[in-house]
Amino acid sequence: MTADAPPARRLAVISANSAWNIANFRKPIVEALLTSGWRVVALAPADGYEAQILALGAEFVPIAMDAGGTSVRKDGRLFFEYVTILHRLRPQAFLGFTAKPNIYGSLAARLLGTQIVNNISGLGTAFMRPGPLNWLVTALYRLALHKSSTVFFQNRHDRDLFLRRGLVTSSQARLLPGSGVDLDHFKPEPLDKPPNAPFRFLFVGRLLRDKGLVEYAEAARILRSNWPDVEFAVLGSAASRNPTAVPIAEIERWQREELVNWLGETKDVRPYLAAADCVVLPSYREGLPRSLLEAAAMARPLIASDVPGCSDVIDHASNGLLCEVQSAPSLAAAMEAMLRMSPDERRRMGTRARDKAERQFDQSLVAQAYLEALE
Repeated sequence: MTADAPPARRLAVISANSAWNIANFRKPIVEALLTSGWRVVALAPADGYEAQILALGAEFVPIAMDAGGTSVRKDGRLFFEYVTILHRLRPQAFLGFTAKPNIYGSLAARLLGTQIVNNISGLGTAFMRPGPLNWLVTALYRLALHKSSTVFFQNRHDRDLFLRRGLVTSSQARLLPGSGVDLDHFKPEPLDKPPNAPFRFLFVGRLLRDKGLVEYAEAARILRSNWPDVEFAVLGSAASRNPTAVPIAEIERWQREELVNWLGETKDVRPYLAAADCVVLPSYREGLPRSLLEAAAMARPLIASDVPGCSDVIDHASNGLLCEVQSAPSLAAAMEAMLRMSPDERRRMGTRARDKAERQFDQSLVAQAYLEALE
């Protein structure tokens, strides 16, 4: 008599526009699925982060994707590649992140009768600006999300917009605290500094106009004459293919004018957050900005635009300050208000930021929401 064969593990395919995205933002979900007995295959363009995904215990399958492109031919090939790969793998669940996996991966999974769970982590330029591309993206979302069992949103504004446009139903739509933040990895750091150390504002994000980087530099120009010793630091990578990218030449010109100090990019943001007195993100719109979540977890006071995503993290005058979007004078006023606070006031703001991160943005909440959606 032979022993019964162990039951086959359920297979979940998780797909995003880069292996980097999965390795950095989706780790808690991958780990929770593996712990719950799922087999996990990550499906994304290969970009050097595949080893980190494999180290988690997941498998990796590369897929060719022009993440920011608008070529109909390339997107058609992407759809058929999704169909081919998913037909071979036959997963029980497809988890989509970022626009093209959410659209073309979901359409392919729908053909196979696979359970689909999407995550709308933010609305791109094509979706938000009027024009033919906006119409096309809206139509594709409506078609792709029609059969999804759950569509997660990272803020209520994006959820309500999709509901108003009829892209999802109320029974599909659920809110998530972004990608969550690892509260053990990002721990509070004291704000105490040497007496003569300059006050440091820190912008963390890709070098994009849509992130409010130009307003940040202009706010520095406004404040420079009255606050000559304040540092306006920028930490982030160039994004040359993005239509709103700020050219490196412009960053270098700001540096020559002593408006900003570009620190380059890093794999570990924590030392830079620890050295900052206040973290600033004057973005035009966000899903739920990871830079603010990580800064809040490290007990830093925050400044950001009063826009969807940012206003979900910041309670004005409690854990940070909100300013008008696309307004350098309003941003400068908020930064000057932060400068005029006492160290104790800023410390209390940072403490309240950490408290909110613990209550609302713990990454374990995200992992649990996915397990519930799949069950």
